[in-house]
Amino acid sequence: MNECPHVDALPHPEPAPLSDTCLECRAAGTHPVQLRLCLECGHVGCCDSSPLKHATQHYGESGHAVIRTFEPGESWRWCFVDSLLV
Repeated sequence: MNECPHVDALPHPEPAPLSDTCLECRAAGTHPVQLRLCLECGHVGCCDSSPLKHATQHYGESGHAVIRTFEPGESWRWCFVDSLLV
């Protein structure tokens, strides 16, 4: 995996999740395929395989660059700005 400058700017420790699911999906009546955690603010959103892509939408609205998987048994992180696993 590669590093990007956005990883160094992340808060430590990482923020607590603001929810246990994608609240935008719940409000819209859709079901998230997989969940992603924003490593800047703790927002939990659905992945791009979900109908409404709320994690990517959150990045577009907030500019928060780095997410990590919020799925059990997974540990990868993604930087939207650099399009890299970090």
